[in-house]
Amino acid sequence: MSKDKEKRRIEQLRELLHHHNHLYYVLAQPEISDFEYDQLLKELIELEEKNPDFTDANSPSQRVGNDINKEFEQVKHKYPMLSLGNTYSKEEVTDFEARIKKALPNENIEFICELKYDGVAIGLTYKNGILTQAVTRGDGVQGDDVTSNVKTIKSIPLKLNKTSVPDEFEIRGEILFPHDGFLKLNKEREQNGDPLFANPRNAAAGTLKIQKSSIVAKRPLDCFLYFILGENLPHHSHYENLREAKNWGFKVPEHIKKCKNIDEIFEFINYWDTERKNLPFDIDGVVIKVNSYKQQRDLGFTAKSPRWAIAYKFQAEQAKTKLLSIDYQVGRTGAITPVANLEPVLLAGTTVKRASLHNSDQINMLDVRINDYVFVEKGGEIIPKIVGVDKDLRTPESKAVEYIKKCPECGTELVRVEGEAKHYCPNETGCPPQIKGRIEHFISRRAMNIGAAEATVEALVDKKLIQDVGDLYFLTKEDVLTLERFAEKSANNLIKSIEDSKNVPFPRVLYALGIRYVGETVAKTIAAEMKSIEDIKNASVEQLTDIHEIGERIAESIVNYFNNDKNLKIIDKLKISGINLEITEDEEVAAENKLNGQTFVISGTFEKHSRDELKELIVKFGGKNTGSISSKTNYLLAGENIGPSKLEKVKKLNIPMITEDEFIQMIEG
Repeated sequence: MSKDKEKRRIEQLRELLHHHNHLYYVLAQPEISDFEYDQLLKELIELEEKNPDFTDANSPSQRVGNDINKEFEQVKHKYPMLSLGNTYSKEEVTDFEARIKKALPNENIEFICELKYDGVAIGLTYKNGILTQAVTRGDGVQGDDVTSNVKTIKSIPLKLNKTSVPDEFEIRGEILFPHDGFLKLNKEREQNGDPLFANPRNAAAGTLKIQKSSIVAKRPLDCFLYFILGENLPHHSHYENLREAKNWGFKVPEHIKKCKNIDEIFEFINYWDTERKNLPFDIDGVVIKVNSYKQQRDLGFTAKSPRWAIAYKFQAEQAKTKLLSIDYQVGRTGAITPVANLEPVLLAGTTVKRASLHNSDQINMLDVRINDYVFVEKGGEIIPKIVGVDKDLRTPESKAVEYIKKCPECGTELVRVEGEAKHYCPNETGCPPQIKGRIEHFISRRAMNIGAAEATVEALVDKKLIQDVGDLYFLTKEDVLTLERFAEKSANNLIKSIEDSKNVPFPRVLYALGIRYVGETVAKTIAAEMKSIEDIKNASVEQLTDIHEIGERIAESIVNYFNNDKNLKIIDKLKISGINLEITEDEEVAAENKLNGQTFVISGTFEKHSRDELKELIVKFGGKNTGSISSKTNYLLAGENIGPSKLEKVKKLNIPMITEDEFIQMIEG
């Protein structure tokens, strides 16, 4: 591979990993398995090591993933919450043990093997025996304060009765959704027309992010605790302190083993690679740690991981079964997804009858044929995926797949956009799944926040009470009462929720329209620049691309949207209904004064904006930017690689440090 190709591949990998970090840690909606993610990251690290001149402080290889939800208060970890290095290779586990022994010659080394729980990492702080704070991993430096939610988990003690506990300490663990509770929750969501959680880990993450702890309390979350931090712990080793914590009342796992050598480590790994199927919760590997705290300190840390611990991750479980046929599903944007119908097969504790084939390229790459025996894997999705074909079992009955040319729902000829893997149905306003999907997007919490389930949208469309988002505002209570499961109170609630949505600010309305490629951030950027739906409707591609960070693809999509007469009729309905279709003077004045004369110092390198852009934003929103820290400084806007002198000064003056994302939240919130 040439130098230029390696550079392009590095940039491509960084973009991919940033995307999947966001899906996994912010939205809890992973599109790829942990194994696929780790392989991409491994490739990036190897290419960066080979090409040090392409080093980037903001590369995914240099940072811990992020699950921060801005709706929760952000709390800085007293002890950084680092990730463990992952491996799928037993050779690398052997190398890990050899490195430890080489670094600590002539010392007796005990290893502790534990299960790697597939849940949400949590840090619990106890003061004088009372739970005072619960914080998620976040970005490893700071996380979400979810104390009120965590207090509803019955396996977490709120008060310790033992007198031997330290005055203050932190205990870390994993919050889980047991299998039985997860299946029950998804069954209830399906009956209510709500989207299903992809897996128990996502259910746990989604539950912890709920704002009402009363709802959290109704879900059977559990928690295993496996690591203690503090100044005056009773023992000088990890295992012994965990045993002590169990005596204090914590739920410490039984499945922990002391190992003296690599053979005992592999014995533990091999046992649980098979036995995990019988556990009532998910694990995805084994963690190996050095037991002695002194040895842990001697071994130290890399930039993002401890040198004294490693995680061995199991390969995703696979099953082999026969592919009977292929259905084609149509998404909100018109994207076509082929889904395989299979002979039922048991996989990871559930019976699998369907599996995703992603797109036509995937079908061709795998050379999948009808009646083939295929390998199916659960990689974190509700619908598992086909990852290979057993061609040794292929018979003359196997038939090549002829990918559909027309939409299975409305019969429109499919199109394929250059540079994209999926085929699309271009009939945006006449294809039933797209109509329903666009309405579901419009009413979603981060858009218009209308309280209606997917099943309600489907019923409204099927009864022809609505055909687009504009029709929502002409519904009457009498219309709603014709739907199943709706009585006087629930009908009134829906009508009120629709009425309340008229107060949603214009940037969210623009996002709610569901224009392809116009996400929340793009909608805010365009709304701030163009001010009204009329200005956006009349804008040319050239005018739109003049806006910072708006590329040609986004601009063309916006122009195409407003060139469609059916979309213009929807906008007319929204105008008549009194929806906010422009930024008001009050909103502009509020934006100009959001920073209210506060003084900022910028230091370090940033992922999303240049330093000059951040300076412009500070001034635009009524703040002041200075180059040096003083007692009059309100915030240090901190990126990567901050100068040590600035760090020392802000600590001395007790000046708050905020990240780039927190700053953007200040001006957008």
